[in-house]
Amino acid sequence: MKDLIDVATQIQELFEERGWRFCFIGGLAVQHWGEPRVTLDVDVSLFTGFGEEEAFVEELLILFEARVENCLDFALRNRVVLLKAERNIGIDIALAGLPFEETVINRAVRIAMLPGKQLVLCTAEDLIVLKAFAARAIDWHDVESIVARQGSSNLDWSHINSQLAPLAEVKEEPEIMERLNRIQEG
Repeated sequence: MKDLIDVATQIQELFEERGWRFCFIGGLAVQHWGEPRVTLDVDVSLFTGFGEEEAFVEELLILFEARVENCLDFALRNRVVLLKAERNIGIDIALAGLPFEETVINRAVRIAMLPGKQLVLCTAEDLIVLKAFAARAIDWHDVESIVARQGSSNLDWSHINSQLAPLAEVKEEPEIMERLNRIQEG
C-alpha cells in the first residue's frame, strides 16, 4: 500500500504543479472510506472538460509510460488514460467532463493516508455513487463496506440519490437504485 500512496503522492504533486483539478477515486478511496482491500493501481479523476483532453493526455504521456499501444487514441476514445509508474504500478486516469464528475472533484477532501502523506480523495458519498454506477460485484462489495464503516445515518443519502438516480436512468438500469436502497436500509 505504501508504494501506491507514494505513486499517488507523486501524481498529486504533478497535477497540483500544473493547476489541474482532480481527486483520487477507486481502491485508494475505498481504503479510507470502506473496508481496506487489496488494490493494485491508482485511480484518479482528472477534470479535462470536453475538447481539451488531447493536451492533457499528451502531457501525461511525457510524465508516465503508457500501458497500451496507441495510448492517445485509446484515451480519447474511452476517456481513460492507462499508464504505469515505477515498480510497474498501474495508473488509471479518468478524463472527467460531466457535471457530476466536476462535482465529485469540487467536493473532494484532503485525507491523511500515511504520516506526512495526504491525498485528495472523493467523498464517501461520491464514491458510493461511482461504485454503484459501475455496478460490478466488487463495486457493490465496496458500497456495502463504505456504508458499514461510515454508518448509514452518517451519509448524505439525499446527495447520493440525487446524483445516482439520473445516471442509473441514462444507463437504463433502475435496479441500481433498488439495490442501493436495500443497502441503505440495511
